[in-house]
Amino acid sequence: MESPLSKAPQKRQVTIFIFLFLLWEVGSVTVKYSILEERDSGSFVSNLENDLGLGIGELAKRSAQILSQGNRQHLELEQKSGNLLLKEKLDREELCGDTDPCILHFQVLVKNPVQFIQGELHLQDVNDHAPEFLGKEILLKIAESSQPGTLFPLEIAQDLDVGSNTVQNYIISSNSHFHLLTRNHSDGRKYPELVLEKALDREEQPEFRLTLTALDGGSPPRTGTCQVLILVLDINDNAPEFAQGLYQVQVPENSPVGSLVIIVTARDLDAGIYGELTYSFFQSPNQVIQAFEINKASGEIRLKKLLDFEEIDSYHIEIEASDGGGLSGKCTVDIEVMDVNDNAPELAMSLLINDIPENSPETVVAIFRISDPDSKDNGKMMCSIQDHLPFILKPTVENFYTLVTEGALDRETRAQYNIVITVTDFGTPRLKTEHNITVLISDVNDNAPAFSQTSYTLLVRENNQLALHIGSISATDRDSGTNAQITYSLLPKQDPHLPLASLVSINADNGQLFALRALDFEALQAFEFRVGATDQGSPALSSQALVRVVVLDENDNSPFVLYPMQNASAPCTELVPRAAEQGYLVTKVVAVDRDSGQNAWLSYQLLKATEPGLFGVWAHNGEVRTARLLSERDAARHRLVVLVKDNGEPPLSASVTLHVLLVDGFSQPYLPLPEVAPERAQGDSLTVYLVIALASVSSLFLFSVLVFVAVKLCRRRRAEPLGVCSVPEGHFPGHLVDVSGTGTLSQNYRYEVYLAGSSETSEFQVLKPMLPNLLGEGADKNTEENRNLRNHFGFN
Repeated sequence: MESPLSKAPQKRQVTIFIFLFLLWEVGSVTVKYSILEERDSGSFVSNLENDLGLGIGELAKRSAQILSQGNRQHLELEQKSGNLLLKEKLDREELCGDTDPCILHFQVLVKNPVQFIQGELHLQDVNDHAPEFLGKEILLKIAESSQPGTLFPLEIAQDLDVGSNTVQNYIISSNSHFHLLTRNHSDGRKYPELVLEKALDREEQPEFRLTLTALDGGSPPRTGTCQVLILVLDINDNAPEFAQGLYQVQVPENSPVGSLVIIVTARDLDAGIYGELTYSFFQSPNQVIQAFEINKASGEIRLKKLLDFEEIDSYHIEIEASDGGGLSGKCTVDIEVMDVNDNAPELAMSLLINDIPENSPETVVAIFRISDPDSKDNGKMMCSIQDHLPFILKPTVENFYTLVTEGALDRETRAQYNIVITVTDFGTPRLKTEHNITVLISDVNDNAPAFSQTSYTLLVRENNQLALHIGSISATDRDSGTNAQITYSLLPKQDPHLPLASLVSINADNGQLFALRALDFEALQAFEFRVGATDQGSPALSSQALVRVVVLDENDNSPFVLYPMQNASAPCTELVPRAAEQGYLVTKVVAVDRDSGQNAWLSYQLLKATEPGLFGVWAHNGEVRTARLLSERDAARHRLVVLVKDNGEPPLSASVTLHVLLVDGFSQPYLPLPEVAPERAQGDSLTVYLVIALASVSSLFLFSVLVFVAVKLCRRRRAEPLGVCSVPEGHFPGHLVDVSGTGTLSQNYRYEVYLAGSSETSEFQVLKPMLPNLLGEGADKNTEENRNLRNHFGFN
């Protein structure tokens, strides 16, 4: 489609060619534009969005950019409007030389998704150069014997323009002997030939001076002139002739300067000066004159400069041999420049993304173009990267490659890749180019924090200081940056009965745990809670861990004596028969310690005794036993102080006072204790009566009944309630029996004591004692007496 921009012919003349070879959706579109050379920088070429059928601003959204071959950027894209503009003034002769048409290739790269649009800019020639002759004067020697109609080729004019703007015609100044013809070379160039119309007479006119004018096809045409000096020579019968009319030679492009290309030879049958030949280039363009030189005497053609196959791959040279008489002969030399693999492949990076996010699917990393100006195998290339990399190269169009990820990448596995793109040609020797790129994998928050342990156990001694650091938890995050910054917290909605907020706190930055108050082992031995670790990524990820705090016991509680109780309204008294054997269990001190472990291991020892050596305390169970046999000489009343000590560090202790009353069976079980001060007199009197009664029974058996009646009468009137040990309700049920030294009363002696609020109406119930048969025959009597005594007091 060709559409001239007729709306602004005075400002620009641009011809747009757009060829849609395939659908735009497929991404293979070629746009072709044509513009005149020498336009100012910023000149409008076309609106690319309209040409591609895109919406307004879509090119900007898709980050479109123009890629040109080589290092020079000829076009630029105006992102907002989508206009394609010239970035610099373009000179066709500089960019393309004699090549016609002059095509500048470019690509339009758009992203999201990545697509290539091929573009061609046809740079049209303007007539900005006039024809120009290499020399200001052309010397032509013509023998006077030349016949009319003889043709004499003249030097051509050079014109850097192409097409119709180059030389189209030659004219010569008016004269009576010559006229000019304009002819075409095989390569399309036009050259002038002078035609002799009238025979020459040297004696009449020995020379002619004419003006040769070259005209190009511009509008208006440009011209170039040159003077032609014609010398009329005396008769020269033979013109020089070359051995070959066409010479063909191949020259490697890497031939050094001064290398011999070829030797052309001609001969002239004349003698003397008419047979002396001179060689020269004839009607040769600038490229020939700049690249080669000819020895005028020998006809050797040598290199004047290094050849470049990529610039000019062949030369067509006209050689003229002139004799001394002005006659000349011509031949043609065709020089083919042989390509040598002297150019390593080139890589031009069009798009490079050094930082790509992990976990992304197939992602474009780089887009680049490779080129090699050599020809044939020397210009064929292959492109590769290292093996075992998660990247692949995809060829696109016009030697463009796209480097993409093979799949999702994991930064935690590898955070950086060094990729070497190698481009190798197929020449001999092979040349290669390497391009290094570094691709960084940016982090995505795809890893939750991980605790070093699934659960933590922290040991804390009770009675700790406030804000004591009791331990730390630690979590790590494999991500990086803010995605790896972890915040610790106590998780809510745990045990509703546990006041966690008042027990511990956590440092949100480092996971250190602190006790907010002093812990008490006796109130709380252990507690559990969950902690969370949350990263700072988006979205934030978290994990949990269980923390168990175990409170370690300190020896902060003294032993507590449960039996006998010291705060009762009446002191405890243990009754021991005098007939008891050694090791007789008097009682058992029962104590507890609220501490645990060795802090609660209790030991017992007799601290004080009224009569040392009579009683002993077992260290491990607190049993108070007789240390020897009792005798009549032993005092009836004994006061024992038992020390209860734990095994803590330092050890803590408690003491208990025991009162022991030695009795003969149970006939005299109730005597006032020393501690009962108000009844001391009555107690002493009762003791006297008891002693007298017992003595009377021993000495006068006959009067025993009377004495017994007297004792009963005396007891009714005077007996006061004696404190007897009573087990507190709820501590030791009456049915306990000592089977393994656990602290209950012996199976042989069990007592139940009922103390009324008034001492005058106190009732005392004594269960049947299970006395060992120590008294022999007297035991039956005592038993009978005890039965009568129980019946008297109303015991069942």
